[in-house]
Amino acid sequence: MSSSALPGPSADTVIEVDGLTKVYGDVRALDGVSFTARRGAVLGLLGPNGSGKTTTVRVLSTLLRADSGVATVLGHDVAAEPARVRRRIGLTGQYAAVDEALTGVDNLVLIARLLDLPRRTARARADELIDRFGLRDAAKRRVRTYSGGMRRRLDLAASLIGRPDVLFLDEPTTGLDPRHRNEVWESVRRLADEGVTVLLTTQYLEEADQLANDLVVLDSGKVIASGTASTLKARVGGRRLHVRPTETADVRSATAIVAELTGAAPSVDPSGEITAPAAEQALLHRAGDRLERAGIAVAEIGLRLPSLDDVFLTLTGRAAAAAGPPGDTHEESAA
Repeated sequence: MSSSALPGPSADTVIEVDGLTKVYGDVRALDGVSFTARRGAVLGLLGPNGSGKTTTVRVLSTLLRADSGVATVLGHDVAAEPARVRRRIGLTGQYAAVDEALTGVDNLVLIARLLDLPRRTARARADELIDRFGLRDAAKRRVRTYSGGMRRRLDLAASLIGRPDVLFLDEPTTGLDPRHRNEVWESVRRLADEGVTVLLTTQYLEEADQLANDLVVLDSGKVIASGTASTLKARVGGRRLHVRPTETADVRSATAIVAELTGAAPSVDPSGEITAPAAEQALLHRAGDRLERAGIAVAEIGLRLPSLDDVFLTLTGRAAAAAGPPGDTHEESAA
C-alpha cells in the first residue's frame, strides 16, 4: 500500500528524500523511503516502533549514513556535504540532552560558545531563548530541579541556539503530561509560523493531528501512505461506530453483534473498543437496542468521524496503542 499525496519537489522544498535504504543484518530499517518537506511546514513521520522514523532522522541530521538513496536538506546532500547541513539544522532527540548540574541559562550559553558565538552574543542569545520559552523564573536554577516540561522546553531552546532553518524533533513529548505537552506544541507552532521547517516523529496521533501540515506513515522501513491528515482520514471512509463493553468477557459477543449490524469485520483495540464502518445514523440506535437485549452493558457507544487512530489501524493493521511506548527498537537504536 502506498501513496504519493505529498507534493513533489518545488521551489519551497526544504527536505528531499529519495529511495533511502539502511540494513542491519537481516533487518531493513529503511527500505526505499522517499518524501519531501516544504518550507515553514511541520511534516509528521508516523509509525510504530521499528518503522524507521528515528533512523530517517539520524540520516537527515548527518548522524548516520544510508546504504543507498539520496537525501538533501536545503539543497545540500547529507552524505556529501554534512558540514553544510549541520550549520542549517537543529535536533531535539527523544530525551532531553541538557546538563543537570548547570543552570538553564548556563546550558544555553555553553552550547552557544561551542557553536563559536562570542561570549556577549552567546549570553544575549541564551537570554532571548530563556524568555521565549518561559523559563525566566528558573533561568538560574540547576536543571535537576526542573520539571519534565521545563527540561523539554530548555532542550528545544538549545536546538535553536544556531537559528536553524530546519528542526528535527524526534518524539519531543515522550513522557510529558498533557499540560507540558501542550507547552511544547505551542512552541512548535510558533517556530513553523516563523518559517522554520519542522520534521516531527511521533507515535502520539493527537500530536500529529494538532501539529502536522503533512504526514508520512512508515511501517517496516517503508512509506505506506502520505498526505494531509484530512486526506488520510478520507481514505478510511465515513463515520464509524465505536462500542466499548463494560465487561471484557462481553467483547466477543458484542463484536459479533456489531459485525452483523454493519456487514463488516470490526476491529478491536487492546482496550476492548470495537470499531466498524457505520453507513447510516440509525445504526447507533439499532446497535444500542441489540446490545441491551443481549444483556451487554456498554461503557461507551457512539458514532464518530475517522481519527488518525483509525488511519493508523487501517494502514498498519494494528492500533497505535499496540505499537508500544515511544522509543527505539533494536534496529533503530543500533543506528
